[in-house]
Amino acid sequence: MAAGGVTVAMEHGVALAPLLPDLARLRVKVFRAWPYLYDGSEAYEAQYLRTYVKAPGAGIAVARDGTTTVGASTCLPMSEAAEAVQAPFVAAGLDPADFFYFGESVLLDLYRGRGIGVRFFQLREARAAALGRARFVAFCAVDRPGDHPDRPRGATGLDAFWTHRGYLKRPDLTCRMSWKDLGAAEESEKTLTFWMKSLHGETLP
Repeated sequence: MAAGGVTVAMEHGVALAPLLPDLARLRVKVFRAWPYLYDGSEAYEAQYLRTYVKAPGAGIAVARDGTTTVGASTCLPMSEAAEAVQAPFVAAGLDPADFFYFGESVLLDLYRGRGIGVRFFQLREARAAALGRARFVAFCAVDRPGDHPDRPRGATGLDAFWTHRGYLKRPDLTCRMSWKDLGAAEESEKTLTFWMKSLHGETLP
């Protein structure tokens, strides 16, 4: 389906492996910006992204301008996600098998504001529903202090967009992940807070 002149489609299974180099490049480029400030390498990304190839339920929504990949958004059953993602749910007495996890969404600046982000959510929610096991969908976003020295003037974040899509922020569910910030000498741990939505109108746990 097209969104703003760009085709956006969900890929899964054997179609995922050929997507990894483009997704690695996009992650390195897009996540350099606020709020992730990620100083990454395509070599590391290619290895990390193998998670999606190995996960039977994984999918990647891909945005293409012609034959050029300009954005992508990942998802997989939470039970197939990294331990760091599952851990806060297990600690809270929640079954990861009830959740479908949305990973990264990356989109080049030129293509923002065309409805592609909305399609990413629609396609990932449809993937979760099609697999039939999950009752809820969830993703996490990095927390940065309001006085962070690299915060751009007027930065507002995506909270309003996510809320409009029906997601509820859950400050009681957080995880820790490490990466090297731009200009930093080494990796440091960051806190990421989860957002959650019911697939079928159930009350959130």
